[in-house]
Amino acid sequence: MPERRRRGIRYAHTNLVADDWRAMVKFYVEVFDCRQVGTERDRQGAHIDALTGLEGVHMEGVHLKLPGYGEGGPTLEIFQFDENARRPAPAVNRPGFAHIAFQVDDLEKKRLQVLEWGGADLGSVTTLDIREEGRLTLIYMTDPEGNIVELQYWH
Repeated sequence: MPERRRRGIRYAHTNLVADDWRAMVKFYVEVFDCRQVGTERDRQGAHIDALTGLEGVHMEGVHLKLPGYGEGGPTLEIFQFDENARRPAPAVNRPGFAHIAFQVDDLEKKRLQVLEWGGADLGSVTTLDIREEGRLTLIYMTDPEGNIVELQYWH
């Protein structure tokens, strides 16, 4: 039985709605070593309207395999709608899903790479001593479209 069809609860994917899904895919592939799995999605019709609760909706995108997991691991689904809602300003304290986090080997190198791709610092590099877990250096940043990304390095 394919991994995605296993019974029981397992984490499947997180969806990111992009203004330019192809540019966001390229960012996550190049900067965070994600890779496309499956085919490009191009969805519209009554079943998609029913699913989304929107009328006449059309969306496109792909799933990206997240680094550090096997073939059946969770994915980042990046979709773009023909008409996206307005994007609120990034805020780490906004209720709901706040950010996506990547553990990295060289935080400053990865931070600079995110900046080169059009991302931005949201906070500053901070190091925390976490009792019984170790020392963690991290920063909140934004990707090129303003989604919050946490970079973390465990010492």
